[in-house]
Amino acid sequence: MSTNPFPAHAPLAVQTRGDLVESVHFGSLIALKNDGGSLLSRGEPGARMYPRSALKPLIAVAMLRAGLELSTEQLALAAASHSGAEKHQETAAAILANAGLVVQDLRNSTDIPYGPAEREHWLRAGNGPTQLAQNCSGKHAALLATCVKNGWPLETYLHPEHPLTVLIREVVAELTGETITAISTDGCGTEVFGLTLTGMARAFARLVTAAPGTPERQVADAMRSHPEMVAGRGRDVTALMEAVPGLLAKDGFEGIQVIALADGSALALKISDGGDRARMPAAVPALLALGVEPNLLAPFNELPVYGGGHPVGDLRGLPFGS
Repeated sequence: MSTNPFPAHAPLAVQTRGDLVESVHFGSLIALKNDGGSLLSRGEPGARMYPRSALKPLIAVAMLRAGLELSTEQLALAAASHSGAEKHQETAAAILANAGLVVQDLRNSTDIPYGPAEREHWLRAGNGPTQLAQNCSGKHAALLATCVKNGWPLETYLHPEHPLTVLIREVVAELTGETITAISTDGCGTEVFGLTLTGMARAFARLVTAAPGTPERQVADAMRSHPEMVAGRGRDVTALMEAVPGLLAKDGFEGIQVIALADGSALALKISDGGDRARMPAAVPALLALGVEPNLLAPFNELPVYGGGHPVGDLRGLPFGS
């Protein structure tokens, strides 16, 4: 496993304008077959990186193991980076209320809604940053509800030595099959762990192939049943889960995308500079190699580039073998 601070990333996606390649997006990617073996890779998928919000489904597994009880819609939000729509905020508030908690108990950072349409609506109404509007509020509400369920302290639920934080660390290590050697703090205040893309792909495969009723499968099923809660309308993660039956997907800041198919095959990628626009196009060639029908993936690849209001090029993932 590499310890190089500058991983050997490779080209994953290109943008063309006219006859020229205008931009090249580098990164690393791994695709695993449903038996866990490597199907294909690019760059250095064994390098440590922070999965950011792609960790949320694994954190949700830990909370269920600790006895948390949520509706499937609420569970999907607990694993979400939601857009901040009214439905998202109401559901996060309901998780709190059902546990006898209030918004003031949250310890996540404040923000305005993440989704562009939701953000514009929020600001036009004269609203500012709040903890409930921040895209991790579902996760934080669920973390607090888990503490209530177990009689754990509320004020310190983000501290490294808190019982819930320790449990999350253990469950993430188990699901990824990796020893956690690097820990930092995510944007919302929870711990984030240095892991490999291979470990993250392995973990998502375990979610979709777990036995029905297990915490792992409950999280996967909730997210796939309510993709609009996992991200939001107009977001590619929601659209991809709606387009491909049985697919589980979660993105993360700094160019992270993790996907598992219903048969247990999976992929994980990181765009090297953290840019977001190449994340989904870069995943498409790997999904094709894993057997997803091309017509289902058409909206996520070959994204048009405009000049004078007309398409003059596109952004697409590099096919394997190129």
